[in-house]
Amino acid sequence: MKIDGVFSGGGVKAYALIGALQSIDANSLSFERVAGTSAGAIISTLIAAGYNIDQIERLIHDLNVQKLMDAPKWTTLIPYSKWIFLYFQMGIYKGDKLENWLYKQLANKNVYTFKDLKPGYLKVVVSDISLGKLVVIPDDLERIYGIDPNYFSVAKAVRMSAGFPYFFMPKKLPGKSKQKSLIVDGGLLSNFPLWIFENENKRNKRPILGVRLSGYPEQQSPRKISNALDMFHALFSTMIHAHDARYISKSQISNIIFIPVENVESTNFNISELTKEQLIKIGKHRADQFLKYWPN
Repeated sequence: MKIDGVFSGGGVKAYALIGALQSIDANSLSFERVAGTSAGAIISTLIAAGYNIDQIERLIHDLNVQKLMDAPKWTTLIPYSKWIFLYFQMGIYKGDKLENWLYKQLANKNVYTFKDLKPGYLKVVVSDISLGKLVVIPDDLERIYGIDPNYFSVAKAVRMSAGFPYFFMPKKLPGKSKQKSLIVDGGLLSNFPLWIFENENKRNKRPILGVRLSGYPEQQSPRKISNALDMFHALFSTMIHAHDARYISKSQISNIIFIPVENVESTNFNISELTKEQLIKIGKHRADQFLKYWPN
């Protein structure tokens, strides 16, 4: 059966998405359109490029995420200099290695720009903090920036969507004015864009299946906030989840696979092989249980 898929962000938690994809494939479901934010955008893009689940699992499993931490060389030579760099460049890591890895994988499928994909097949969510806008690529490129989406790099779009604030440096995007926009992680404004394929009349051409890397919003545990750093994490997490939690509470819960992975940090690039396997296992288990009764 053909379905549309939406995948949430979650950094290295995305290993759980691999398990969910295994279950989706085993249930003879195939994607017609896909969308995602951050790590979910990476998975969505690989699907859109034509990779099957076995190939995606191999790519993600073989990826050494530690090698994606490409801090400027001189920051490794001068103690504490990365914090100075953080102040001026607004990020510790450049993110070039992530974009280059994505470019290589997509090139293997002859996908470079959005014209190489079926129209409307892939949607990537980013946050424009200069304009204060949620941006859907490729849909909004022409309207907001005057950029022809046919010639916009898919790898660049995904790298921008995965640009976790302060961790990766923001990407700059030229627009209709002289000032360039700073683009960061789409999760800042919508970490789980389940709304992206819904028509105004709420009548969809095919079932929409969402995979979210967290528990059901009303089951979230309260955070312990003891200092300013805890408060910063709490503020950022609240911004990421507040919009989507409000939307999900009014949406069709029966179309969302919730995978609780709160015990893993999104930016823990030192994640062990055991933890990766555990994430894949819980993703598959949750999807298996859900898909027994979906669609109703």
